[in-house]
Amino acid sequence: MLSLPIFLVASVVKIVLVIFILLTAVAYTVWLERKVVGHMQNRWGPSRVGPFGLLQPLADGVKFLLKEDLTPPHVYRPLFIAAPMIAVICALTSISVIPFGTAIPVAGHIIPLQITDLNIGLLVILGVTSIGVYGVALAGWSSNSKYSLLGGLRASAQMVSYEICLGLSLVGVLIVSGSFSLQQIVESQRGYFWGFIPKWNIFYGCQFVAFFIYLMAAYAETNRIPFDLPEAETELVAGYHTEYSAMKFAMFFMAEYANMITVACLATILFLGGGNGPLFGPPLLRLILPTFYFVAKVFVFLFTYIWVRGTLPRFRYDQLMAFGWKFLFPLAIANLVVTALVVAYRS
Repeated sequence: MLSLPIFLVASVVKIVLVIFILLTAVAYTVWLERKVVGHMQNRWGPSRVGPFGLLQPLADGVKFLLKEDLTPPHVYRPLFIAAPMIAVICALTSISVIPFGTAIPVAGHIIPLQITDLNIGLLVILGVTSIGVYGVALAGWSSNSKYSLLGGLRASAQMVSYEICLGLSLVGVLIVSGSFSLQQIVESQRGYFWGFIPKWNIFYGCQFVAFFIYLMAAYAETNRIPFDLPEAETELVAGYHTEYSAMKFAMFFMAEYANMITVACLATILFLGGGNGPLFGPPLLRLILPTFYFVAKVFVFLFTYIWVRGTLPRFRYDQLMAFGWKFLFPLAIANLVVTALVVAYRS
């Protein structure tokens, strides 16, 4: 048990590190997306600012900070300013319960690689991310523009619809793991069955259907192709952020990419075993390997996000809603029933 001063210092250090790493990862996920999609389309992508364009995120950040911040005269100013803040705060808060690896010893104390371990960690993430919908809806309404309002309404309907499917896809994992704590869910996936297959929920828990549902719902929740109807610029000029500029405009995209990273972390924890993997070598390497495995799985998930963006076309809005309510929702219910029967049979 940590004493109070050491606990406070460790918590502050972890918060600062996690926020710094998350914001850096957000910036370089944008760079990675531009680079990967560029190569898919036989382009270079960022290449001028720094080696391989690695300083392009810094240049973009400076540009957004120095651009003139225009606020149209017809907007409802309090909510117009608060909307991007709500989106970013919810996106950054949800990372606080993510376990990034095993605990490490520091000066005779065991420090978990997690800001806080709540016994309802999964519910906290679902609750916080659902509040982020208000940022999008309020941005569309407070702009007092028909383009922004239409984009905000479409975004709200899409997020609420696919959030139900996303939540149902996670219930099967909860039945198999028997806990809302993300740390305990990771621990329940430790080891192997049949001697060589990892006991990840996607394999041992037979949650491959739930993983597919989660993947589709996650794309829709984060407004990514082929579900990027809230930002369908060919139809809506830009969507809910039409009237935004400078840093307030950038904050919506910071929230989107931060949510992508959170979704990738959650998929890694719930379906792919978190930081679990083969451990070998000296003690220091055995401490580092779980975090390496975790980051590698998150990277693969993010690369899949980008790959889908460079490959698939956008749905029509009626196809988007039909896919969610007529296909994913019944599939999620069926997966829930089958998972309950399998767990009951095993017990």
